[in-house]
Amino acid sequence: MKFVDEAYIDVAAGDGGNGCASFRHEKFKEFGGPDGGDGGRGGHVYIVADTNLNTLVDFRYARRHEAKRGQHGMGSDMFGAAGADLTLRVPAGTIVSDADSGEVLMELLVPGEKRILAKGGDGGFGNLHYKSSTNRAPRQKTLGRPGERKSIKLELKVLADVGLLGLPNAGKSTFITAVSNARPKVADYPFTTLHPNLGVVRVGPEQSFVVADIPGLIEGASEGAGLGHQFLRHLQRTGLLLHIVDVAPFDDSVDPVAQVQAIAQELRKYDPQLYDKPRWLVLNKVDMLDAAARSAMLDRMRQGLQWQGPIYEISALAREGCERLVRDIYQYLQAQKPPTEQEQAERFDPRFDR
Repeated sequence: MKFVDEAYIDVAAGDGGNGCASFRHEKFKEFGGPDGGDGGRGGHVYIVADTNLNTLVDFRYARRHEAKRGQHGMGSDMFGAAGADLTLRVPAGTIVSDADSGEVLMELLVPGEKRILAKGGDGGFGNLHYKSSTNRAPRQKTLGRPGERKSIKLELKVLADVGLLGLPNAGKSTFITAVSNARPKVADYPFTTLHPNLGVVRVGPEQSFVVADIPGLIEGASEGAGLGHQFLRHLQRTGLLLHIVDVAPFDDSVDPVAQVQAIAQELRKYDPQLYDKPRWLVLNKVDMLDAAARSAMLDRMRQGLQWQGPIYEISALAREGCERLVRDIYQYLQAQKPPTEQEQAERFDPRFDR
């Protein structure tokens, strides 16, 4: 399935049905009175976050989405039926904005969340609505109101706890394959990953987190090199970034320290807030180095980058060091979560003092 994370659509809610001006005609009922019913409401357009979807490809070619109009009112006191509503299903994490003004209308972050995108028009009043003690034979009626019409931009930012960052061929896809249920394409050439992949990492019973793997970022991406910044938006909702570095590149002239610095600069150019996110350094392919080379590389990284954060040494292919890294990530994510209402109650309730 083609990965699409941006789409433009037009939505139109249903128009309201017109009211009816009618009078009761029945044998021996010369003055039966008004019996024109109201028109039905036009259908609404809803949008709902669906956990079974991970792309906006359904909206790439289907641009126009219309709800049904309301039925017109009829005689014999018959009101028009409301128009059928239309529900659009999008992946969780979708941002809905006005295509003309750019104003963000809503963000669907909770799976199953349902919001109204365009309201259907109200139905018109029939002459039965205007009957009163002083107006026994009203002939007025009103037309149904038009439904809302909008031009919408849909933008997907995947919901993940951890984002993988690094150059092409650094081993990001191999890492997500080793620790999660994701099975992205893995090959020995750059840009094997062409779209984001999500994987669920199981730490224990009812203990898991989601990892997002995006295509490799290279120096000059802000000017359009490689795949550019096309997929960096998918890291903006993550709580932690793992910067995966290949410490055993094929080209001996490649400096891993300079590569880390180059990627950091690309992050800063794209979004300073993304640059300021917590970032852990993960040295991959350490199984290709002996003990002395490992120690020298670790010292070089700390001194060359003035790195104060955690540094992990792993081999994604051999799965060396991955289990410790995964457990540390889970503990960090749990520590960052706000306390639940029950935990807050226990914290301030003297009965729970220990």
